[in-house]
Amino acid sequence: MTNNDILRRIRYTFDFDDAKMISIFGLAEQKVTREEISNWLKKDDDADFSQCTDTQFSIFLNGLIIDKRGKKEGKQAEPEKRLTNNIIFRKLKIALDLKNENVLELLKLADFSLSRHELSAFFRKVGHKNYRECKEQVLRNFLTGMQCQYRLNPDSEIEAEFKWPSPSTKQEQAFESE
Repeated sequence: MTNNDILRRIRYTFDFDDAKMISIFGLAEQKVTREEISNWLKKDDDADFSQCTDTQFSIFLNGLIIDKRGKKEGKQAEPEKRLTNNIIFRKLKIALDLKNENVLELLKLADFSLSRHELSAFFRKVGHKNYRECKEQVLRNFLTGMQCQYRLNPDSEIEAEFKWPSPSTKQEQAFESE
């Protein structure tokens, strides 16, 4: 899967319009145009198609994390120059605020089973003895599970577990705890 494929699937899953896509890039302090977004979302054989680079896609994923979880204090995450399926998977897990059990449930929605140990291996550091490279099949099934959950079945019982807290709610909670 290319960055463009994943970008298309995320846009479809969450029903993002061009303005929302531009604002997500803006949250990660990257200015993009409607034309750039449009060209990234075109089919590969279209004359106006342009490849979404790893850095650009990493910026989008960082913006998605900020959009869904709120901006963290201090220095913001630097975009990766080289993305792997493991990094993409981890960033989506962070953006959606998913626990391992939630990820396994999403994979089940796509009729794909994985053990907890196999899943945790994808989120380990590259040099760790239990690190495992995330294959495209796993990432594709995770994206399919996301689509089943958030696009095709928004009123399911699982939806209650996966509700995104709004950034304002998190900020209000932070103020209340001070």
